[in-house]
Amino acid sequence: MTSISNFSFSDNIILEDDLVLLRPLQESDIDNLLEISINEPETWKYSLVGADGKENLIQYIQLAIKARENQKEFPFIVFDKKSQKYAGSTRFYDMNLEFKTLQLGYTWYGSAFRGTGLNKHCKFLLLQFAFETLGMERVEFRADNDNKRSIAAMKSIGCKVEGVLRSHMPTINKEIRRDSIVLSILKNEWFNEVKENLKQKL
Repeated sequence: MTSISNFSFSDNIILEDDLVLLRPLQESDIDNLLEISINEPETWKYSLVGADGKENLIQYIQLAIKARENQKEFPFIVFDKKSQKYAGSTRFYDMNLEFKTLQLGYTWYGSAFRGTGLNKHCKFLLLQFAFETLGMERVEFRADNDNKRSIAAMKSIGCKVEGVLRSHMPTINKEIRRDSIVLSILKNEWFNEVKENLKQKL
């Protein structure tokens, strides 16, 4: 098991299995994600920071890379091995290595990759890295409380609901604030049940 002191935000972390490959997001990935960005703007319906349209996608990727440089986030691009296409993006954020906690989110995929099992493969690799390599004690997930598809996906991988943060943050429609649901997986839950249950679903 790698100790956390061996982790660096500059590492070229590659996570992969037979279906999916995750690697660090980079500026050149604008070309890889542009098709989804232009043709499927509804992908970011529940996101405060959208990547719909080329300009927004450029800004989205630049902000993600800057957050990595500032050692706050670690963004990945997701590659679907089956179709040999780039499927979307996800990241670790609010990373507090001292407290051994982080959040997993900013996850989105093009419509062709939803419901294919791709998300479960991504989450397995990311959770395994978080708990078994980084030694995290807690991985937290948040979503708009109206985003039923996202909430169902989180529950299906083994997340436990902790509660709802009322009027937690603004939305793209500045007049409306969202309630955020908070879910999590703890280290002992990962090793005792979540890992094996999730592996069975892959």
